[in-house]
Amino acid sequence: MKLTVLVDNNTLIDHYFLAEPGVSYYIEIDDMKVLFDTGYSDVFIKNATKMGIDLLDIDAVVLSHAHLDHTWGLQHLIQAYAERRFENRPAKRPTLIAHPSVFDRRFIPGLGDIGCLVSEETARRYFDLKLTRQPRWLHPNLVFLGEIERENDFEASYPIGRIHHDETETDDFLLDDSSLVYKSSQGLVIIAGCAHAGICNTVIHAMRVCDDNRLVDMIGGFHLLDPTELQLQKTVENMRRWHPNALHACHCTDFKSRVALSQVSDLQEVGVGLELIYEG
Repeated sequence: MKLTVLVDNNTLIDHYFLAEPGVSYYIEIDDMKVLFDTGYSDVFIKNATKMGIDLLDIDAVVLSHAHLDHTWGLQHLIQAYAERRFENRPAKRPTLIAHPSVFDRRFIPGLGDIGCLVSEETARRYFDLKLTRQPRWLHPNLVFLGEIERENDFEASYPIGRIHHDETETDDFLLDDSSLVYKSSQGLVIIAGCAHAGICNTVIHAMRVCDDNRLVDMIGGFHLLDPTELQLQKTVENMRRWHPNALHACHCTDFKSRVALSQVSDLQEVGVGLELIYEG
């Protein structure tokens, strides 16, 4: 499997791409091409074009969760598909995989919308929707985890904004948050968006779904932005116990948390243009 970073908060030196606070990864596995998250704007399309990647030739779009820095680029991708139709040029109709609540309205009172701006109805015009709370295998070695169980007492303990669903408004605990996992012969590669479910909860769920306790790598946001002492301590303890070969913690993982994680694993730099290759 090959993973290319299309959007991250950072760029790598001597890689002249655009960055923004968001996530978008391009994944190639055998003949399958997957787009994981779409960032905040059309930056992922601009970077992909510069890299020679055709995002109108993908087989699947996977959304980790509804937040704006992961889904607001979706409207730009739809625009690109619409233009391709206008020009009567061929384009694939990808599958879109996400949690069933990904299109529900998310907002912060007094501030405005922070969730996906594309409606489910519009998305269905351009994608074959596969909305699921259960794990869904895209490939024999690549799985969308579905809704992740919140098992511990130090992660996912507070809401972010509100969610409007079926005429009901409640606090939003981001139950739609999920990740992809690549199951290699050496162990698991966790591909996270923000890990609002908790990066440790995510790993435990991935190990259960894939029936494998070995960790090769983890890339993405670990939702460690000014974490509590308990959360950071427990996360570091778990990483020490699981001992992944490498960590690519980025996006919503702050500097203090990265320093702490670097004490127990080989922490690697992440930025737009990074390419990671994992053996089958």
